[in-house]
Amino acid sequence: MSLARHPDCLCLGPKRSGKTHLLKALQDPDSIDETSYSTPTVGTSIYNIIFPTDGEDTLKSTGNVVKDGEDTLKVGKKGKTVVPLKSIRVLEIGGNMAPIWRQYFDDVKKLIYVVDTANLCQISSAGVLLYTILAEPRLQKVRILLVLSKMDYAYRQMRNEALLMLQMSKLQKQIRQTVTIVEASSVSKIGFSDIYDWLKIP
Repeated sequence: MSLARHPDCLCLGPKRSGKTHLLKALQDPDSIDETSYSTPTVGTSIYNIIFPTDGEDTLKSTGNVVKDGEDTLKVGKKGKTVVPLKSIRVLEIGGNMAPIWRQYFDDVKKLIYVVDTANLCQISSAGVLLYTILAEPRLQKVRILLVLSKMDYAYRQMRNEALLMLQMSKLQKQIRQTVTIVEASSVSKIGFSDIYDWLKIP
């Protein structure tokens, strides 16, 4: 079993949706600023994200996590106690590899899907790819994080327009997966605490 084929989490999305900037900034927040530029990912890239420790419990923001003692959490309706992860490996797969994404779906437990909210012309194609992921039999029990990226370049109404174009309200009533939606910016780091919190849950 290779590292690339069995990561802790997959990161997918259309070309130029902001996947690389997002993961680089999560791995090293100081590595991305207003001047940063990246080329579309060709193939795959692995990122090892070590979660920041500030002595506070930020996991409450996810809505399904409750603090229970110093290092454990209660997750879900049944209150299952787990130890939060300290780091996670994320495999980014380039948007140009969308036709073969499914080759990486075995044994996946978490999936990040990135959509560029500043590019409404891309959202329809992003939606088609997202529906393909949600319909995949091997991903029916996968936890999914939908990241609305580049929020620093988007006007406020774009979030609502993006969700409307993706038909998320309708989809969430029909799908089996739990989808968490986060607005994020790799430059301003908006939404990063929520992303870290989501990634920490085993």
